[in-house]
Amino acid sequence: MCYELADYEWTAIRPMLPNKPRGVPRVNDRRVLNGIFWVLRSGAPWRDLPAALGPYTTCYNRFVRWRRAGVRGRIIDALAAAHGAAVQMIDTSIVRVHQHGSCVTRNQRQSMGRSRGGLTSNILAVVDSNGLPVRLALSPGEARDVRLAGKLLSRLISGSMLLADRGYDADWIRELAMKKGAWANIPPKSNPSDPICFSPYLYRARNQVERFFNRIKQCRRVATRYDRLAANYLAFVQLASIRLRLRLNESAS
Repeated sequence: MCYELADYEWTAIRPMLPNKPRGVPRVNDRRVLNGIFWVLRSGAPWRDLPAALGPYTTCYNRFVRWRRAGVRGRIIDALAAAHGAAVQMIDTSIVRVHQHGSCVTRNQRQSMGRSRGGLTSNILAVVDSNGLPVRLALSPGEARDVRLAGKLLSRLISGSMLLADRGYDADWIRELAMKKGAWANIPPKSNPSDPICFSPYLYRARNQVERFFNRIKQCRRVATRYDRLAANYLAFVQLASIRLRLRLNESAS
């Protein structure tokens, strides 16, 4: 089925999972991951998890435990480090928050914000030239695109090229890329004060980041935010990104 791990996916993920057996017999990690991916793809509540993949409490608890341990972030970093990133692209995609996830207080906004469509969140992503994820983050829906750009672009490689749309047209972003030894190919606004070097031909490749968002939003748990906690929603975005990278790497090999 579309949510079950293939052998090559399990082979790549298995060494990076924590495995500390205790007195109680441990539910198979692969079975638990299949249950987590079922929730990711279907968008269903945890309680609706099929018995063959459950129990749902085990899947949810391990999902949270691995999230707190930073397992998914380490997997993304390991997979991204195995491939060059001579070209990187940054962009944002807005996601609507479902009413079940819209528990927001003044002191705990959980990366939600009000825009014209109601409560929304932004997925910020840096991808490589193949549209594969390098860095991911969340921000409230009404926040400007450049708010977390500095953090996401902190790992630019010397000699690389950064592609972004006009929303990232800022002198400090170009200066950040220059300090990293990279070139920011960003279209300038209509009346720039100083001439800016920009290549429309190279800019065409930026559609890869749009394709990335389209691919991960095939997972219903990403396309609509049902999670109240920003950390849990970001974990689902990371899971969809990990699976995308594993499958595209396999098809290219």
